[in-house]
Amino acid sequence: MQDQGRSTRKRTGGRLKNVRKRRKDELGRLPTETQVGEPRFRTVDVRGNGTKTRALATNVASVNDGGDTLSADIEDVVENDANPNYVRRNIITKGAVIATSEGEARVTSRPGQTGQVNAVLLE
Repeated sequence: MQDQGRSTRKRTGGRLKNVRKRRKDELGRLPTETQVGEPRFRTVDVRGNGTKTRALATNVASVNDGGDTLSADIEDVVENDANPNYVRRNIITKGAVIATSEGEARVTSRPGQTGQVNAVLLE
């Protein structure tokens, strides 16, 4: 979500004058919609001295089945509560149910923020 800044009008309807310009940390970015496919990543600079690795597309997930964690291939997006349209477009977000080579799993990580897909196997 992009920050739109404060209103240009007062409560009474009068105009507000700009006190300063926009700051770099007020800049918003469009959401990274991670798709199922050949792995593609983008590194972005964040506030402070840090970076984030955004997954633009990935086909591998770390699946936990209670005891051990193993790598599985992502086949499809089965369900996504964030947006029903994401299922048709094969977009992975946190909370999405994906079909993997190990079975159906729910995504617990944020691929657009961390660059990796972690999931828990569903019974």
